[in-house]
Amino acid sequence: MNNELKVKEKNNKLFFIETWGCQMNEEDSEKLSGMLKKIGYERTEVKQDSDLIIFNTCCVRENAELKVYGNLGALKKLKDKKPDLIIAICGCMMQQEGMAKEIVKRFPFVDIIFGTHNAYKFPEYLNRVKQEQNSIIEIQNKEDGIVEGLPIDRKSDVKAFVTIMYGCNNFCTYCIVPFVRGRERSRKPEDIENEIKDLISKGYKEITLLGQNVNSYGKDLEPKVSFANLLRRINEIEGLERIKFMTPHPKDFTQDVLDAIAECENVCEQVHLPVQSGSSRILKKMNRHYTKEQYLDLVRRIRETIPDVAITTDIIVGFPGETEEDFEETLSLAREVQYDSAFTFIYSRRKGTPADEMEEQIAEDVKHERFNRLVEIINASSAKNNKKYEGRIEEILVEDFSKNDDTKLTGRTRTGKLVNFPGSKDSIGKLVKVKIVKANSFSLIGEEI
Repeated sequence: MNNELKVKEKNNKLFFIETWGCQMNEEDSEKLSGMLKKIGYERTEVKQDSDLIIFNTCCVRENAELKVYGNLGALKKLKDKKPDLIIAICGCMMQQEGMAKEIVKRFPFVDIIFGTHNAYKFPEYLNRVKQEQNSIIEIQNKEDGIVEGLPIDRKSDVKAFVTIMYGCNNFCTYCIVPFVRGRERSRKPEDIENEIKDLISKGYKEITLLGQNVNSYGKDLEPKVSFANLLRRINEIEGLERIKFMTPHPKDFTQDVLDAIAECENVCEQVHLPVQSGSSRILKKMNRHYTKEQYLDLVRRIRETIPDVAITTDIIVGFPGETEEDFEETLSLAREVQYDSAFTFIYSRRKGTPADEMEEQIAEDVKHERFNRLVEIINASSAKNNKKYEGRIEEILVEDFSKNDDTKLTGRTRTGKLVNFPGSKDSIGKLVKVKIVKANSFSLIGEEI
């Protein structure tokens, strides 16, 4: 029996995958993993043990690209030791003009390069590399139709991402996404519903609907289906406990979506509402199609319609031409909204975007100084909002044991607050009632009741 086990271990091919970027990239990696497992590969977290290494890349910020270069460079020695090792690189970074040639020039040992539009063909590319012993570069400049039914190897057994649409039509002047993800394409509501029903049958409790701008969902379908309508349809699916979504665009956030969130019992009271800047002048330069005043009015309506809602955001610091007065407008808005949390970014130039060609690029030291001032305000409002939870009893979806303390369970409230509390593994995957006994700046401490 031991001999049989050794033979099996030897025959199994191992793959390692590393992902940079957003939730869309994470789901793409889950699909790549699913396809590989279907053809007999097993996943490993040890790069050195793998027969196949995949880097799924992001190009939204320069730092993500630099990480890719560093990690690729480090693979050369491993490739020299293991000539049969297959190295693949994919994702948004590869869709940029000239990037594939740059990768081949700098890292000629890479075997497969492909983009976002043809990831579903990866098993084919893998087979070709093995048979032909030649590298493959396949970058499609145009998106194919939506490919349904791909196997997915989900990271979690409790919650899952479900993409409802692909691409983006907004063309914010700082953003590369429309150029690397293509135009907006919506999945049919029946396909979305069927995927969710399958997840529920496997024990999943929470679904996060994904799209670059979920509020635009369904505009390209015939007959048209609004995002509010989709939320209501999904809310009726039996056995689903929680529905979340990201990311909406403020310019398309209509009252019918707010009403659907308020009226659908399974849609959580959590809204991620990217503002990017508090200056109407900078928002216009960003091509965001709303003013500071319009954004604040939307925040007011969200809070009126959805009691106890948690609002989070994205903010870019140091966009070209941002003056101290513009930045003060951002600080003013952050103080007024009192966000529960925020993803704060220092502006990063991206080739191919209008903002990269703009004059008045901001000095790095100025950007970092402003960034630190903004983070202080965000952290203060986060701590203040968390304090409100002390003494409250919250419904927690238990996800796993805490990474920092394996004697405690970890999960989230309906508003997305991270809660750690003592408990047994029997609670993992369940909804439990927890009394919040202490609020920290970025998490809550509780006791199961």
